[in-house]
Amino acid sequence: MLDGRALTLIRTLADGHLHSGEELARALGLSRAAVWKLLHRLEGELMLPLIAEPGRGYRLAGPIELLDASRICSALSPKTAAQLGQLVIYPVIDSTNAELMRQAVSGAPSGSVCLAECQTAGRGRRGRRWVSPFGVNLYLSILWRYPGAPAALSGLSLALGAALAETLSDRGAQGLALKWPNDLLWQNRKLAGLLIEIAGDNQGPCHLVAGIGLNLGMSENQAQAIDQPWIGLAEVLGGQRLGRNALVACLLDGLFGAFGSYAEEGLAPFIERWRAYDVYLGKSARLLIGDQIILGRYAGVTEQGALILETEQGQRVFQSGELSLRVAE
Repeated sequence: MLDGRALTLIRTLADGHLHSGEELARALGLSRAAVWKLLHRLEGELMLPLIAEPGRGYRLAGPIELLDASRICSALSPKTAAQLGQLVIYPVIDSTNAELMRQAVSGAPSGSVCLAECQTAGRGRRGRRWVSPFGVNLYLSILWRYPGAPAALSGLSLALGAALAETLSDRGAQGLALKWPNDLLWQNRKLAGLLIEIAGDNQGPCHLVAGIGLNLGMSENQAQAIDQPWIGLAEVLGGQRLGRNALVACLLDGLFGAFGSYAEEGLAPFIERWRAYDVYLGKSARLLIGDQIILGRYAGVTEQGALILETEQGQRVFQSGELSLRVAE
């Protein structure tokens, strides 16, 4: 957890302008040597891109827009604002999904939202790490309480994926692709991922946390630990950077709408919307199930959201789970 002085320092540097060591020391009530140590600690722990200019001071490589709950809430649609349980922003946390799962046990209301500037243990599917540097991407989770059984939520990742793709398309992102069951890609590079975790009685009720990691504009240095092709939204938009707070509000509007539609009608309203982004139809594919590899031709999804693979043994259908689809271009 960051202390008050560290947060004050980050807020000061967020404008991307030069700030002298003397100015920072005075604002923080520290010696210049202590400021230097704090800067280097933040650079190492949070992957902040700090630049020191001898004789002039310190600055970030570029300005960052810190998340602000009041700005996000004021930009929500009236319908989403009415459904919002609570919205909490953490400077640093282990995982927004893990935090909301903890809060769910303590009685947090449906529609609770957790955001973080940085995650120390961000997660993707199949236990993979989600690289989460400070202030340059979006790490967002939503708690949703559902009166039915968990089995009824098997197609929810497709519904939320369609809503995510549509929201970003409306903001100017063209050429997006959805890869079953939870990846949003651009030219075969990962832009965003979904992680849905469900808990509750087998017969219902249950609750789930849906987490979204969306790459915006991190540097190659910040992304060194990523082990697959990736891209940020700024590059997809040709260098344009969208305001993070306004973007969060748009995402919440789209995702809350998807939760409501899914609760009322299931996956049916989303199938054709999802298929509109399914650009891998007919491609050669490998399906990884643990250590097993199944080869075939990807034939899309069923009306229930299951994956269809045409193999030498015939057509096979797979439900979402600990599966990983690899599609050839």
